Amino acid sequence: MDRTIFIADDELDFVSTLRSRLEFEGYGVTTAADGKDALQRIIHEKPDLILLDIMMPTMNGYQVCRELKGNAETSSIPILMLTAKSQESDKFWGKEAGADDYLTKPFDMDELMEKIGGLLDE
Repeated sequence: MDRTIFIADDELDFVSTLRSRLEFEGYGVTTAADGKDALQRIIHEKPDLILLDIMMPTMNGYQVCRELKGNAETSSIPILMLTAKSQESDKFWGKEAGADDYLTKPFDMDELMEKIGGLLDE
């Protein structure tokens, strides 16, 4: 069965580029452009991995992460925060919210693929 990666990010050009690379690598991809929609869809779809932006409309990535990690049905899904927020305090709050890893934009696509592989134990 194919692995599915959920991208929650409101930057549509970024999402499009990321989707292309992930699909090229053989992953199924679903997306949402705001936090509340992402949360509802992730709970329903239960993807294998979540790539989560912090700054999104309706709910930020920290809130989405806390909700998912506090829900028994979604708490084991790995979350990789992908964000332009690069301060040490941002990383701290990402980890505090339950994120499994954190990568700041702009990032190297190969590094992202390596982190995804590690989180999915591939």
